[in-house]
Amino acid sequence: MQKSGGRTASSRPRQNHLELARRILDVVLERGMVPGAHLPEQFLATQCNVSRTPVRAALKILTKQGFVEHAADQGYRLAKGVSLAAAFAEPLPDPEEAELAARIIRDRSARRLDETVTVGEIIRRYSSSRRTVLKALGTLAEDGLVSRAPGQSWVFANLPDSLESQSDSLDFRLILEPAALTTPGFTLDQDRAAALRRAMVALLAEPDDRLDGNRFGQLDLEFHMLIARGASNRYVSDALAVHHRLRGLPGAVVRSNVVRLRQAMQEHLQILDHLESDQVAVAADLLRVHLRLSRSQRPRAANRGAPPLAIRTTPHRG
Repeated sequence: MQKSGGRTASSRPRQNHLELARRILDVVLERGMVPGAHLPEQFLATQCNVSRTPVRAALKILTKQGFVEHAADQGYRLAKGVSLAAAFAEPLPDPEEAELAARIIRDRSARRLDETVTVGEIIRRYSSSRRTVLKALGTLAEDGLVSRAPGQSWVFANLPDSLESQSDSLDFRLILEPAALTTPGFTLDQDRAAALRRAMVALLAEPDDRLDGNRFGQLDLEFHMLIARGASNRYVSDALAVHHRLRGLPGAVVRSNVVRLRQAMQEHLQILDHLESDQVAVAADLLRVHLRLSRSQRPRAANRGAPPLAIRTTPHRG
């Protein structure tokens, strides 16, 4: 096996994770983040249009390079005294289990894997070692995407990918999301809210024929995750965060029209207005209306209320 720079080629990070690490640095630069700034995995996943699993792998690369610091109780933060203009030094190995976890969840989203799988099935399907498979499943379990079953079995969480499950999803969120706001102690991440506002305003400025439904889906998830992360009750916060991660998987995308996407984004901005003004009760009421309106769109025709020739079906998560 050939060697490069004193390290075997096979021990270098996967190229997609290196590229994602550089994209994360781009996000840091674009947002004007300063040393010590928090780097939430879900926020970065939303910005880069990927799941949290590859983001975690990319952050590990950046940690090895000294750009990022990690603490078990605080997560990832931009390292103090970091020079973002500095190029990568010598790339360091990337965990194999992170890539396997990403492949597993992609295949489940595409229904190439059954709801229940065994460790042996995963080993054979992906030609991986038992240790790597168990670590990959453990990573997915941390994100609430799988859970351990009796024996060597693992069960995937239910995706909100049917009309019935989408309705259940919105009912679940109607119960918990307003409560996340009104429970004493809710804290709004002002920096993230401001960045989110700028991104939503920019997207709203796009003409209908250029409105990026995938970008809306990213911003929608980031908005609702902002509420989840701000909840003072950790059980409410964790339950909502897990659910939003499920909504972010490819198989959970809901289709809607441009008119509703614009309305939904305006509703997001109105809720942010009141949160930033510390009018939490009003924001909670507006959030209930927002979720009920999203629920009322299903399963109605996608073009209801849209102007002629202006219909464009795009992903919408509500």
